[in-house]
Amino acid sequence: MEKFKSISLPDISDALLPMAYPSKKKSLPSSGIVLAADVGGSKTDLALFKIEKGKLISIKKERYATKDHASFVESILKFRGDETYIIDCACLGVAGVVDGDRVRGVNFAWEIDAKKLESELNIKRIMLINDLHANAYGLAGLEETDFEIVTEGKINKGNASIISPGTGLGEAGMYWDGSHYHPYASEGGHCSFSPRDLVDIELWKFLNAKFGHVSWERVVSGQGIYNIYQFLRKFEGKKEPDWLSKQFLEGDPAVVISTAAKEESDPICVKSLQLFVKYLSIESAQLALKNKSTGGIYIGGGIVPKILSLIDKKAFYETFIEVGRMETLLKSIPVKIVLNDKTPMMGAAYYAAMGIEN
Repeated sequence: MEKFKSISLPDISDALLPMAYPSKKKSLPSSGIVLAADVGGSKTDLALFKIEKGKLISIKKERYATKDHASFVESILKFRGDETYIIDCACLGVAGVVDGDRVRGVNFAWEIDAKKLESELNIKRIMLINDLHANAYGLAGLEETDFEIVTEGKINKGNASIISPGTGLGEAGMYWDGSHYHPYASEGGHCSFSPRDLVDIELWKFLNAKFGHVSWERVVSGQGIYNIYQFLRKFEGKKEPDWLSKQFLEGDPAVVISTAAKEESDPICVKSLQLFVKYLSIESAQLALKNKSTGGIYIGGGIVPKILSLIDKKAFYETFIEVGRMETLLKSIPVKIVLNDKTPMMGAAYYAAMGIEN
């Protein structure tokens, strides 16, 4: 099994990105076993940790295709197998709107009820949080080498935000109290897409005819990359190559388009990724303004680290600061890409450890 790097929870409040404790406790329980989950539209990551000498030590980790399982219970039972560990607390970071002890996925069919799961899985306590809420907490476990800097900015104090394009588009804020961050979830990815130029307007018309409401998730996500590609193919009137059509039948369209863009084997794919990065920059700027994110914008998710070679940092920055009278503020805000794909899992594990009831 793949092993996580140990996470020193007592130090998280003094980390590079110091987080406030998610409970009234000020110290880690002396012992316990916790389950952490990162549940998304494409994949579900599960990991088991034990608490030992002030650290979370990973026991096992697995990744499953979400759509290969009829329910979350099914995936957990497969993960646990014949293991006899007694789990004291679990935290599930789920890509959906959390309503108390329940959550329904936005880009997958599962409905998760924490109280029912506690009984079905014999787990003492299960907590549900939004996946970006978990992602924000996980930032505290990262080091400088876990980030790719898009723009340095000048200010490093104040509120911060995280935006994560994946199967969908997740967004979260982090309120700064003067010494620590307090993460909170949002559903900003479902706010209305706002065109800036004539091409954007034509894209909006295309997507409006297809979906009705056009959200940022329709353009800044894996599905968004494919939506942009389909629009450009029609807008520019260029026939799709047979080799590309074949690849679409065999693989994830976003991956196919990204690969073709990196290889420069199809001009429409190249333009699709250019527009994707443009829209990511625009929505990052809007998120920064809404939260006054002088502490930084953090770009997470599984897509962006894989297309670093396609990101023109200068173009990203110029698009990012194109906000009229607020340009000076945006110039001061650092923008960083999160390279560590274990960030949401670390956040969920931390949250679960602090939820153990002694």
